[in-house]
Amino acid sequence: MTAFQRWAFGLTVPACLIVTALYLVPLGTVLAISVEEPVPGLGNYAGLLDSPAVARVLATTLQVTLLTCALTLVASYVVAFALVHMSGRLRQAALLMVLVPFWISVLVRAFAWMTILRRQGVINSTLAALGLITDPLELANNRIGVVIGMVHYMMPFAILLLYANLAGIDRRIMQAARSLGARPGTVLLRLWLPLSLPGIAVAAIFVFVFSLGFLITPALLGGGRTVMIAEYISVQITNTLRWGVATSLATLLLVVVGAAIFLAMRSPALRAAFEGQVRQ
Repeated sequence: MTAFQRWAFGLTVPACLIVTALYLVPLGTVLAISVEEPVPGLGNYAGLLDSPAVARVLATTLQVTLLTCALTLVASYVVAFALVHMSGRLRQAALLMVLVPFWISVLVRAFAWMTILRRQGVINSTLAALGLITDPLELANNRIGVVIGMVHYMMPFAILLLYANLAGIDRRIMQAARSLGARPGTVLLRLWLPLSLPGIAVAAIFVFVFSLGFLITPALLGGGRTVMIAEYISVQITNTLRWGVATSLATLLLVVVGAAIFLAMRSPALRAAFEGQVRQ
């Protein structure tokens, strides 16, 4: 190890100590609680398998997460594809609009969507004024509102990931295809989409993993009718004080996320995309 490498390694020591103290130690405590309370053993994990409430929460979480992931990827791909084909100044302005949501709290965004989606909100009031509906649409306090809020939150992340991938694709391939008579739709389906699959997969994994742990958006826009696993864990800790159940669910969530990332990293193309390498 050279002097520079030792110096660089030394710079990482404070960060490692902070991560160990503030993340790994509490994480280990959570894992310990899951097998210690209320009685030592694996009773909390066995109870998860027999609980109908946990089964419903897990099913709801998986359904909402997959739907959010699919809608986010489709909408984000369209935006990222448009960004790649924009001119310089227009692209800068569009990227700024993509970044604006990062400056707004998730709590503020959830309340804004409640204002827009509620029975007397902007959408229902506009549709009623235009005579398109007689009864307000149920857009909030249900799964629709939760998915809308989560898609809106996740889109900037997915757009940036997809934009980075699409911007790295060699445009000369598309020019060659067009010069040989390929139509725009053929170029999109036969070239753009296959070449951008690693980026799509990375964005999908990111959105899927992030969506599994959503708390504020489902709690506000779901109105108690769409309970996801993070909200259920919160209720177990703050209301029922069943720490053993809550920590075992948190451990299960951690295992699922770790397994998803592990399986993704087994693909050479995805591993290269995560590491930022150019696929040959």
